[in-house]
Amino acid sequence: MGLFQDIVSMFKKRELKLIESYEESNGVYSFLFEKETDVTWKAGQHGLFTITHKKIKNPTRPLSVASSPTENVIKLTMAISDNPSEFKNAMLELNQGMKVSMSGPVGSFYLQDNSPSLFIAGGIGITPFRAILKQIEAEGNVSDKNIHLLYLDSKKSYIFKDELDGLANNSSSISVTYLDSRDDLHEEIDKFVSLQKNNAKYFVAGPKTMADSVSAYLKDSHISKRNIKKDAFFGY
Repeated sequence: MGLFQDIVSMFKKRELKLIESYEESNGVYSFLFEKETDVTWKAGQHGLFTITHKKIKNPTRPLSVASSPTENVIKLTMAISDNPSEFKNAMLELNQGMKVSMSGPVGSFYLQDNSPSLFIAGGIGITPFRAILKQIEAEGNVSDKNIHLLYLDSKKSYIFKDELDGLANNSSSISVTYLDSRDDLHEEIDKFVSLQKNNAKYFVAGPKTMADSVSAYLKDSHISKRNIKKDAFFGY
């Protein structure tokens, strides 16, 4: 979507009805909302989601949509600790049929061509990559892509691992490497950069400190800023 389309989309709010919610793994929850037929987005984009069933101090948060448009649901996945923010606590209070509002989705964090791509996910930053990979699978053009996913998670929980493994096992052009240390991540980045250099696109998603440091590492490895897309997840 272009900038104009993003602006139009941001000014259009929709109410989303909860279908179900469940715990993906320890401390990570997914929320599935009904998707109206005219809602569309590019896999990897984020929306602005607002709590409407109660008043809280900061009711609106940007969240990546973890589902692809072809899945016919709007899926949000987030880590929720034992001492959650007001926003996350309000999400946990949602029951089937209750609603949140959404503006968007918007943003440029999506594939725009068939260039080789390195996806670098930190923890919950896997959500936009799940959407992108599920969209590729649904469109049936997996063989046209050359994608390597590096999934960093110090807790080794690796959300969506079964789905990611299924995608990788069914395609010779998509690979996934699971990592639990920053040194190992840098080593894998170095391997990819040595082969592809600036002929590839680099996508980074995760906590802001991680996304910033990995982007800086790529730039120090002589990767052009125009070839790096970053999706930083702010704590709340």
